[in-house]
Parts: sequence; C-alpha cells; structure tokens
Amino acid sequence: MKVMHILLPVCAMNCYLAINEETKESIIIDPGSSPQRIKAGIEQSGTTPVAIILTHGHFDHVGAADEIAAEYGIKIYAYEGERETLENPNINLSADMIFQSTAYHADVYFKDEQEVQLAGLTFKCLATPGHTPGGCCFYFANEGIVFTGDTLFCGSVGRTDFPGGSMSQLVNSINEKLMVLPGDTICYPGHESATTIEFERNNNMFL
Repeated sequence: MKVMHILLPVCAMNCYLAINEETKESIIIDPGSSPQRIKAGIEQSGTTPVAIILTHGHFDHVGAADEIAAEYGIKIYAYEGERETLENPNINLSADMIFQSTAYHADVYFKDEQEVQLAGLTFKCLATPGHTPGGCCFYFANEGIVFTGDTLFCGSVGRTDFPGGSMSQLVNSINEKLMVLPGDTICYPGHESATTIEFERNNNMFL
C-alpha cells in the first residue's frame, strides 16, 4: 500500500489516499475541504477511489465528503458512535467555525474493532473517543500503518475542549487502542507530521 498526502487549506488538514498499487484503487481518508485539490490529487495518483472513510465528524475533516462522494459515485463510512457529531452543526463545529450550519452524513457505519475490506485492502476500525464521542482510527495491520485523525499527533493529542470532548477518555483510548500496536507502526495524523507508535510511547508528554 502507498499513502498519498494531500494537504488541505482549511485548518491545514491532512487528507490521505490509501492506495492499492496492484488494483490501482484508493480509499480517501478525511476529505475536509478544497474538493478541487482532492480531485487533482486523485488524478495525479492514477487511481480509482472506491470509498471515503472518516476519522471523525468535524467540519475540517468532512466538509468536501459529499461532493467527492457524488463525483466518484462512492459511499462515505464512519464509526457508528459519530453519527450525532456528523449530523449536528453545533457539534461538528460548522456553525461556529465556517458560519454555515451543515449536517453531514455517512452511508455506512462501522462497529468498534470491525475488520473491513475496501479497495483490496484490509483494515480495522478502532474506536478512540475523546476528541469527539465517536472518533476512530483506521489500522492497516498488514502495512503497519494507522490513520489517527485528531486522536494522536506527533508529540501531542487532539483537543478536548469541543462539544463531547474528554481528555481522560482520549488518553485512555490512545493507551488502550494505539499504544498496544507494534512500535514501528506509522501514524498518519489529521494535522502536522507523521510519527510512530514507539516515538509516541517514549516522547508524548500527554500519555
């Protein structure tokens, strides 16, 4: 699997393509804004998108999802605990941050620890509440990669001062779901640079 990074302008958010180089298919992770930039990245990758997966429901991670899904005729997936965040503008922050109340949606909702196959790739949905009530991470065990959204950053963790946030819950989620992964697992976060589980074990002051 190859990971393509697409930096988006709203909140300097990291959108990713998880690419199956054999099938030339891709999974879009957190298409938050600038649909034209995302489409350009997909064209550059030479892949056919088959799904959108969301780490959580904040506007900067889902803002372009509907347009991208319609463009490619694909479904949007999220963890089942995030439905209210997606659908409520006061929780997904669209009402406060972009001054346009928007209710987002997912077509399919995963369960915690559910193993999923898309684009010929296998990953597990790991529920990691704390930044939002239904935030999650996507762990590709065969590739040693986890997409951590706003749960875990390089040397930091996600904010918990938004509606539904909880620092104690977030730290517990990270320790129970992420720190148990192999140390060389590469973490691709929703903002800033990539890191590894081992680096965070040894250096993250929040854990």
